[in-house]
Amino acid sequence: MSTVLPTSVLGRTGLAVTRLSFGAMEIRGSRIWNGRPVTDQQAETILNAVLDEGVNFIDTANDYGRSEEFIGKYIAHRRKEFYLATKCGCTVVRTDENTDDTPHVWTRDNLFRGLEESLQRMKTDYIDIMQLHNPPVDETEKNHLVDALKEMHQQGKVRFISISTTLPHLPIYLGWGVFDTFQIPYSALEREHEDWISRAAAAGIGTIIRGGVARGEVGVGLGNENRWKKFEEANLDELREPGESRTAFLLRFTLSHPDVHTSIVGTLYPEHLRENIAAVERGPLPANVYDEAKRRLNSVGISPVQTV
Repeated sequence: MSTVLPTSVLGRTGLAVTRLSFGAMEIRGSRIWNGRPVTDQQAETILNAVLDEGVNFIDTANDYGRSEEFIGKYIAHRRKEFYLATKCGCTVVRTDENTDDTPHVWTRDNLFRGLEESLQRMKTDYIDIMQLHNPPVDETEKNHLVDALKEMHQQGKVRFISISTTLPHLPIYLGWGVFDTFQIPYSALEREHEDWISRAAAAGIGTIIRGGVARGEVGVGLGNENRWKKFEEANLDELREPGESRTAFLLRFTLSHPDVHTSIVGTLYPEHLRENIAAVERGPLPANVYDEAKRRLNSVGISPVQTV
């Protein structure tokens, strides 16, 4: 029996998405970006647990290893239960016996190759949200990538067009007014885009947040260790409720942002999924705790980039 999770309307798409969404990058396998080994049974278990618990939004990408394959293999028969977002512009190139490279190729042909491959892998005839996978503005313009997305939409294979992006590109893409959603990194420990999330939402754009739990308490790479030091410097442990994990606190912080529609959290383990769901059910942080957390983060240099 599924949980009744809180939902938000994803901007002008009108989709009622659960505020917790599932990041399928965690079932990519070990060949991509030092991922963890994953068995078919593990993938089947976590994907069905996601749907059984009531999560209705799944995010993946054409270059997330075996992720799309697993989605097609194990939950394609439940397609009506979830919205599906993937990404294009990426490729996977075999490099050696242990790892693959994932270069981006910003051409119309590669975008459509990715679309058709994703449809085939996931055993579906449409993608709810197709996202450009973080291209620089000059490549998007030069290669007419938005036109390619619009063509996908016109063919009925994509319902809404989107982009996964960051500063400094985000303000320019926002100004174009063509994207239905943005995928943006954000957490208490990565607040650069905090104000831009609000600007996007004010323009009617759905906000899909990645990194909302700062890649977990034991996450590595990309400066994650330094971010957790900042967590300690800001004395955020003092603000946690009894028995509340740091990860749960960060997820609640992310969902306290009034303009965050859904936050992607990935895991390979059903017990972690249930912990995330429990945090979401607990709701946003109390207003005074949220404000105090932001004040403390500001004091240790973790602040939003000021908009103009």
